[in-house]
Amino acid sequence: MPLTSRFDEALVLASELHREQRRKGGEVPYIAHLLGVTSLVLEYGGDEDEAIAALLHDAVEDAGGQSTLERIRRQFGDRVAEIVDHCTDANTIPKPPWRARKEAYIAKLG
Repeated sequence: MPLTSRFDEALVLASELHREQRRKGGEVPYIAHLLGVTSLVLEYGGDEDEAIAALLHDAVEDAGGQSTLERIRRQFGDRVAEIVDHCTDANTIPKPPWRARKEAYIAKLG
């Protein structure tokens, strides 16, 4: 499946939103995680919307909260925004404590 310029735009946005972040416990740029997840999505048959959502799946909780989700919705559409929202464990700034976020996320899955 060929990817379009929408994917390119999502890659640029993910890079901008996470530019200063590093993986926990190291100096690896956070974008490496996003690219790894995106690679898995594409390898297992995901479509372009799913690949874009993979690139942006941490954007809401790490880079702007609800306003970032609305930006994703405007730029990439409802389907991408819904996938990202389902992957988000917090959309408020500041984020609630880790345990509270994870418990709320698990409840959202059920």
